[in-house]
Amino acid sequence: MKSRVIYFFLIGFLSLLISCGTSKSKHHKPDLTAFNNSKPVVTKVSDTVFISGKNSLLKNKQGLWELYVEGDPLEIGLTTGALTDSLLQKQQRIFFSKITDFIPSKFQQKLLRNFLKWYNRKLYLNVPDEYQTEIYGVSEYSSDEFNNIAPKYQRGLYLHGAHDIGHALQDLALVGCSSFAAWNEKSEDGNLILARNFDFYVNDAFAENKIAAFIKPKEGYPFMMVTWPGMIGAVSGMNYEGLTVTINASKSKIPLSAKTPISILTREILQHAKNVDEAIAIAKKRKVFVSESIMVGSANDNKAILIEVSPNKMDVYDVPNSDQLICSNHFQGEAFTADKRNQEQIINSHSEYRFERMKELLSEKSKVNPEIASEILRNKNGLKNISLGFGNEKALNQLLAHHGIIFKPKEKLVWVSANPYQLGEFVCYDLNLIFGKNKTESKSFQTENLNIAKDPFLETTAFQNFKKFKIEDHKIDSVLDNKETISPEFIQNYQSLNPDYWVVYYKTGLYFYQKKEFQQAKLNFEKALTLEITTIPDKEKIEKYLKKVKRKLQ
Repeated sequence: MKSRVIYFFLIGFLSLLISCGTSKSKHHKPDLTAFNNSKPVVTKVSDTVFISGKNSLLKNKQGLWELYVEGDPLEIGLTTGALTDSLLQKQQRIFFSKITDFIPSKFQQKLLRNFLKWYNRKLYLNVPDEYQTEIYGVSEYSSDEFNNIAPKYQRGLYLHGAHDIGHALQDLALVGCSSFAAWNEKSEDGNLILARNFDFYVNDAFAENKIAAFIKPKEGYPFMMVTWPGMIGAVSGMNYEGLTVTINASKSKIPLSAKTPISILTREILQHAKNVDEAIAIAKKRKVFVSESIMVGSANDNKAILIEVSPNKMDVYDVPNSDQLICSNHFQGEAFTADKRNQEQIINSHSEYRFERMKELLSEKSKVNPEIASEILRNKNGLKNISLGFGNEKALNQLLAHHGIIFKPKEKLVWVSANPYQLGEFVCYDLNLIFGKNKTESKSFQTENLNIAKDPFLETTAFQNFKKFKIEDHKIDSVLDNKETISPEFIQNYQSLNPDYWVVYYKTGLYFYQKKEFQQAKLNFEKALTLEITTIPDKEKIEKYLKKVKRKLQ
């Protein structure tokens, strides 16, 4: 009885806290009086081509959507929403269904919604007005299906902080990105080249409709970015001045409220900075609520730097005596040398391993060009070229990336990977051609003769087996969750589909452990420990199970 009283007291207190703290944010809307609020008219040319005045959306033959939009913030938002409305609504269904998979309980979902309303109570105070306005415009075309979560505009704001919130609250490894840059003696022509894998994974469906967006704002520089329906923040992009931004998550502590989402900060840099100094000045203005490395490349400076930000401090990591820069998911600047979380990240995660692998691959090449950069991004092996098993997060190519991207800032060239992951054709875009003249026709923007061919791995039996493995891996997860029984043939097939991946032996060991078949569990745990395990905590977990099994067998 006492525990029930405490429980209801906590629920009541939380409800009071939420109602007191969220009323302003719940009813806030940006001031739209200075903008053109007329709804755009969209002409459907075909199922894959849509036009609205000078603006357009089309799907190219590689499966990438290409969006072109210009205007003031509200015009950009409304036009983006109108052109992508069906994609936007589909994307939100995919995202929120994933949340439902994580939290099936209706009551827990309600608690989460209330918590997020409270946690995001100051979000609108930390998003610049121009981006609030753009989000508002896009949100006018989102579905009413999820109004129980939050009204359309507030929901749009929340989604721009989704990466940050998940990162801050659970330290989720949703983004385990790898990026590098080379210039001067390390690049083929001496000009800066950058490349990155954006390893943000919700599920395969989430990455189906990725967008190469080309935006020409009334204020700031025209720019391109790779995004998804409903997302106006920048995770990978380059502007018409040849300035690039990419983000890599680092270890974070949990703040008490949302601040500026990283993707909004990088969007501001992308739209309003033309060199490294201006990018740093913008970053100094904003308070963030997660730790992140922002790689900034600049044609004007012919180099790249890292702006390392956390809720409490910021550092700029420069490499004045080098012509290459590497970034994974830990900080490298002096300000974070003694940071406990950053030290834990280096020791316990796969960040340092991928960092060393990039260094190793770059050392094997005297000069970097776009084709070599694509080979590095697509590399699936570990240090000294050992086999990691497909899908291992120690690999640069974890076979889950939302996209890979390569920049040549001085030439204003960018290559974006088509699906799946970074394995499809790298489609080349020339910003000189896209923004340098009036747009008069709706056809793909790609500069086809500069495209990089798809990865030959796509045509191999190994890739077909990996696709089958993903299906079987979900099945064995369900078996373990529900304590079901599977056949020896299932186990044999499951392990044969990805034989170098430690996970197939670990999960099989768990299965036999549940079934009290301890000798079989022991053999599988031992086999897992002979392979390249992703993190120290994963390895320690297997070692603990092995000790338990050995005690059972005595």
